[in-house]
This record gives sequence, structure tokens and C-alpha cells, in this order.
Amino acid sequence: MATNREAFDEARRYVAGGVNSPVRAFKAVGDNPLFFASGYGSKITDIEGHEYIDYVGSWGPHILGHAPEPVITAITRAARASTSFGAPTVAETALAQIICDALPGCDRLRLTNSGTEASMSVLRLARGATGRSKIVKFAGCYHGHVDSLLVSAGSGALTFGSPDSAGVTASVAADTIVLPYNDVDHVERAFAEWGDQIAATILEPICGNMGVVLPVRGYLESIAAITRESGALFIMDEVMTGFRVAWGGAQRLLNVQPDLTVLGKVIGGGMPLAAFGGRADVMDQLSPDGPVYQAGTLSGNPVAVSAGLAALNQLRNNPAIYRRLEVLSARLEFGLRSAAERAGLEVYIARCGSMLTVFFQPGPVHNLDDARRSDTGMFARFHGLMRSQGHYLPPSQFEAWFVSNAHSFRDIDSTVAAAERAFAELAA
Repeated sequence: MATNREAFDEARRYVAGGVNSPVRAFKAVGDNPLFFASGYGSKITDIEGHEYIDYVGSWGPHILGHAPEPVITAITRAARASTSFGAPTVAETALAQIICDALPGCDRLRLTNSGTEASMSVLRLARGATGRSKIVKFAGCYHGHVDSLLVSAGSGALTFGSPDSAGVTASVAADTIVLPYNDVDHVERAFAEWGDQIAATILEPICGNMGVVLPVRGYLESIAAITRESGALFIMDEVMTGFRVAWGGAQRLLNVQPDLTVLGKVIGGGMPLAAFGGRADVMDQLSPDGPVYQAGTLSGNPVAVSAGLAALNQLRNNPAIYRRLEVLSARLEFGLRSAAERAGLEVYIARCGSMLTVFFQPGPVHNLDDARRSDTGMFARFHGLMRSQGHYLPPSQFEAWFVSNAHSFRDIDSTVAAAERAFAELAA
């Protein structure tokens, strides 16, 4: 049997960079990636036979844990009927109805295959519906590898974006205004300057892609009001938070209604599936009813839809799952904070529901600049120490940990105990 290192060396011969998504390469923690063979419940096993308590959860979808029986049964049944039709199925309508019923203000939905595809499509829709070209995004919020969103702030906080990746043209980046998260003043200034050119603002209502960062009180409400006052659309990217932090997502938890929403991860039950939806008058601008073109051969794939239906039905029919996730996650947060204090280490733990991040700094963390003050070298050492004790964490300081309903109290306590040993070694 190959080792993880051998598997990575082999992968690099045929797969660009050895991985099909960059964060999997473990560069941020200075190691080689693990190659996994199986997962069940809260545990995953690599090709060397090592078992880990998993806090990545396929980067969020596995809110029920790995391979939950209702989801596996639904996938098997759907696959036997056909893996794809390229034509409508009633299951697509059923999934759309569940989501629309759960999300305030979501009248219509369109399914896609990935969050990136959904983000790209929702921006085209916003531009088509408003007749405007510019987009406001926020530094540290990630919306997939869409050209116009792979931008970073320029020399000033209030500026048009500059390309953050080779291959993104300056002309595309120039249509994106990048502002600091949790700062209403900069949003007001941007709309005062370019309000009649801005089609939409897009943000993560609770950030997960610079680590977990929560909105300050009144921030989302203010952004929504400023955006709508100018005639632009307010878009929430709930790819990560949708049905993760609550039934109906962050918008229901925080009682802030967007015009359009982007979804992914949990709604696919672990299969490649995403969506965007919102107000009927805006969604009706999509082809075939309207002039904004969007399509996908495998969109609404019956196997993925079946997995999403099974997962969402489990969450809808068992509201106690969210209560249990809160208890488990709060126990983990308290245990980690206490362990760090006993070791004399300054860490800042941000959490919302079953998402959390341990920042290696005293905090607080309200935006990307705050997050970047974290000691990434210390996090890399912590990641290795936890992995050596059988705990699999996201291989980056700037990612969220995910707790699943499959985690047990014993899992949580084991993780806290391992962290206490890791913190003590870091402090020595």
C-alpha cells in the first residue's frame, strides 16, 4: 500500500500541483497532504490506515457526518434509475421547494453544480437585472474562483480591485470595488461615489474564508439598506452558512433578508450541488423567461439532488440536530479556550453554531487585516501536533472547523485533551 507521501508524488505526475483544489496541498502548514480511503460518522481513515476525528467535513457539507445512511440510500436509489437525464425531474422541484420555504424572500431557485458557478451566475443576473456593471465585495470574503471576484484591495481601502490571480485581467477586476468587512463607513463612501454604477453587493453574512468572522451588530442591516437605496441588489453568499448555522441559514438566524442568495455545501448532502435564488422579479430575468443566459448540462443532477433532499429532510424533520450541534460546538469552544489559557497561550476563538476558528492571536478579529495578524507558523505547528494525535483540522489558519451531528461528546473531549497537550508543547 502506498504512503501518503508516495501517493502525493504520484499525483503530481498527472494532476496539476498534485491536487484538484489548492488548499488540499497542505502548503500553509508545511506538510504533504493526506489521501483518504474512507469515512464514516465523525471519523476518516487515510490510505495508511490512520484514523482521524474529522473537523473538515469535506469543507462543510457533512453536517450529518460521513456516509449517513439516509443519504447513501437516496444516492443508491437515484443512481440505479440513472445518473443523469439532462432533462427535468420532479426531485429538482422538491429540493427547490424545501429551500424556498426555508429562506425568507427566496421565491425562485436555480440549481448549479458548484458554489463558484452559482456566484458567477448570480452576478451576471444582478448586472442584467439592474443594467449596471460594478460589484462591491469585501476583503476576506471568498465567492469561488470567479474572475471578477478574485481581486484584492488596492493601495487604499476605498478602491477598485486589482487582480489577485494570474489570468484575471485588469479590466475585469476594475468592475469590482473591494472594501473592508465590518466597516459601514467605507460602504457609504463607495455608494456615494459610484452608486449609480453598482449592480450589487455580495458578502458572506458570517465569514468562513478568512476564518470565522462574525458581523458586528447592525452591519448587515446597514449594508442591505445602503445597497437598496441606490437601486442595487443585496446578495448573501451562504454557500458555507446555508443550513449549517441554522435551518434557513444565517439570514434566518440573523433576521436579515437578502435580494439574492448563493447556496452550496449542505444543500448537496456531500455531492456536487449548489444554487442561487431570490426575489421572483429578479429570478424571472433568467433565460428562458428573461434575457440573462445561464445553463448547465448536469445542473440538477438526479443523484446530487437526491443526496440534498435526503440531507435537508433529515435536518428539517429533526430540529434537535441543531440544538445538539450547538451544545457540542460550545463544549469544544469552551474546552479549547480553557486549554489555551492553562498553557498561557493567547488565542482568539470565533464561533457561530457548528463553525469555529482558533486564531493564534489575542483578537478580536473583525476583518481580514485582523485575521492576518495571526501567527500562522504557530498554527502550522498546532496542526501537525493535532494530526499526530488523530485529529484532522483544516490545513490553514484562515479556514473554519466544522462540527457534525455524528461527533460524540467523547470526540469533543478527546479533541480538547489533544489540544491541551499541543498548546502545552507550543508554550514550552
